Amino acid sequence: MSAHVPNLIVAALILPAVLGALTLLLLRHRLGASRLVSLMSCLALVGIAASLTVHASSGAVESYALGNWRAPFGIVLVLDRLSAMMLLLTSVLALAVMGYAVVTGADRKGWHFHPLFQFQLLGLNGAFLTGDLFNLFVFFEVLLIASYGLLLHGQGAARLRAGVQYVVINLVGSTLFLVGVGLLYGVTGTLNMADMAVRVAEASPGDQGLIAAAALVLTVVFALKAALVPLHFWLPGAYAATTATVAALFAIMTKVGAYALIRTGTLIFGEDAGTLAWLTADWMLPAAIITTVIGFVGLFAARTLREMAAWSVVGSMGVLLSAVSVFRVEAMGAALYYAVHSTLAGAALFLVVDMIAKRRGAHGDALTLAPRFCQSELLSGLFFLSAIGIVGLPPLSGFIGKLLVLDGVRAAPEAGWIWATILITTLIGVLAFARAGSRLFWKSASVEGAIPLRALRGRWGGVGVAAGLLALLGVLTVLGGPVTAYTGATAAQLFDPQQYIDAVLGPTAGGRR
Repeated sequence: MSAHVPNLIVAALILPAVLGALTLLLLRHRLGASRLVSLMSCLALVGIAASLTVHASSGAVESYALGNWRAPFGIVLVLDRLSAMMLLLTSVLALAVMGYAVVTGADRKGWHFHPLFQFQLLGLNGAFLTGDLFNLFVFFEVLLIASYGLLLHGQGAARLRAGVQYVVINLVGSTLFLVGVGLLYGVTGTLNMADMAVRVAEASPGDQGLIAAAALVLTVVFALKAALVPLHFWLPGAYAATTATVAALFAIMTKVGAYALIRTGTLIFGEDAGTLAWLTADWMLPAAIITTVIGFVGLFAARTLREMAAWSVVGSMGVLLSAVSVFRVEAMGAALYYAVHSTLAGAALFLVVDMIAKRRGAHGDALTLAPRFCQSELLSGLFFLSAIGIVGLPPLSGFIGKLLVLDGVRAAPEAGWIWATILITTLIGVLAFARAGSRLFWKSASVEGAIPLRALRGRWGGVGVAAGLLALLGVLTVLGGPVTAYTGATAAQLFDPQQYIDAVLGPTAGGRR
């Protein structure tokens, strides 16, 4: 292991933890200083994540034992291709969202935005790096507690209603998480995921039933986080009710659930798990297909732009998990590429929607005819690019992502269902966004009484951030070859978990060679 790698792994957790506490205790009422600390923190996390991704691209898997307590007895952080990729995606998204919050003044709506933002990053980074299930639960709770506060940022009755529902649902999920973890610990005697993979593979037939039950309980929890049908109902209301800045950051939240499904599915319940191998595949695929359909049909039922953006997150998660659920290397590589794309595209759409709503005055983001508004030509272009990014049309990376998914699942027995679902829902998405764009920009031109041009905070800065996120989709397209090579290698690493196990437990762990 390179000498700097352990420090960088730990820094990804320590930096937001320390700066979040510092901002809360000392800078809570000093907005300028809080902004500077948050921006510098996000920029530093981008540098840390980029360095770790470069290191992980060599194929190395690194583990770091906190307090020098070796696994499986101590807490370990594990860096591989997947965790490094998710760290980089989180940090880039966080920097863009923080930049938008600062230039538009969205962070002025509450005193605790900046510390909550840092604690959210702590929970996200910890969830991607932890090597044991209990600390996955701990980091889930950290990011969820921070998300409760961020969801309510700016106050309002609608936000409070959505926040109460969000809290209750996630408390139920947390309880089920503890039940599942407790059952697995009772049977296997460990919470370390690498050690658990070895013990599940060696489990006696009498223990396999209880292990399967515990695994399904955990899968329900992860499916709840990923907004998989029928556990998706909390997301549209929560994401549509909160501020666009928070909703854009929350675009990565559902990917935490997907990450947990991928990590546990390939490491603990992968090919070496015997009769427990690919335990969740049979029900995950139908649920993912239905999620895709419901998400894109929800675009038509939406009455506001924020609701459209929220339903697009549900639909994109369905596409992502459709590829994941066949548990094949090619499909997994495609899913990981699409995960990066859908996160950036979803965040960009929320920011564009926010700028449109602010410029339409009393009409806000309602899909109704309204007078022309300032920067309508520019925002119509950004809305168009965001829409084609969400539905997956060329020239942006969503087109490549969906093509990769279609090609990756081609050899699966369920390929016909996945192909039909993705192609039909893509058409539905095109029609839904075309209808919305027509009402917002084309038909509105004939309505009398233009809104007077007036100064808006962050008028150009917000446009720049949203355009930057959309530009990243272009970069994903141009660099499609190197990016897909990385995601393909990541998928291959996931389906060969022995390297992960050896890095955590030692090269002779379990004798699984």
